[in-house]
Order: sequence, then structure tokens, then C-alpha cells
Amino acid sequence: MNGPKSQPPWKFLCSASSFSLQSFELSRLNHSANLRKEIGQLLDQWMEESATALLARWLLEQRERSARLGETSATEKESAQTAAGASDNFFSDIAISRVPL
Repeated sequence: MNGPKSQPPWKFLCSASSFSLQSFELSRLNHSANLRKEIGQLLDQWMEESATALLARWLLEQRERSARLGETSATEKESAQTAAGASDNFFSDIAISRVPL
């Protein structure tokens, strides 16, 4: 990708005909356009790779978060099962009878 830095061929450019200068100009513009296309493709590839890496990071963090929440909810379930809540014992000693309406 790294091409050698080159100086313009001054002797050729100064002594070239108009046709040769036009041809040289077109070849340099073509080379420039090709480089620009390669850069665009590399940027697209770079963005895709970065996005995929970020997606993997996000998934890892979500799994870690789910694992932490799972541990927390398991602990909460255990404590909820051992402690009786107000709804568990409210009116527990009163039998509910159905009265027809």
C-alpha cells in the first residue's frame, strides 16, 4: 500500500509534447482514482470490522450483565422464599366463604 515517494519526472515534463502531457495527466488521474477507490474499500472494510468487534463486545457485556442479574435474582428468590411477605399471612386465619349475590 505504501508506495515510494517519487518526484515528478521534471526532464520529461519540461520536454514533453502536449499530447504526452495529456497522456501523463490522464494516467496520474487514473492512478489517483484507483487509489481513492481502494481507500474507500478499505474504509468500508475497517468500519465493518470495527462494527463486528463492537457487536462482540456488546454481547459479552450483555452476557456478563445477565449472569450478574441472574445471581442477584436467585439470591432475591431465596430470601423471598425464606421470609413471609404480608400478602402471605394477611387474613390467613379467616376462612373465606362465598356469599351468593
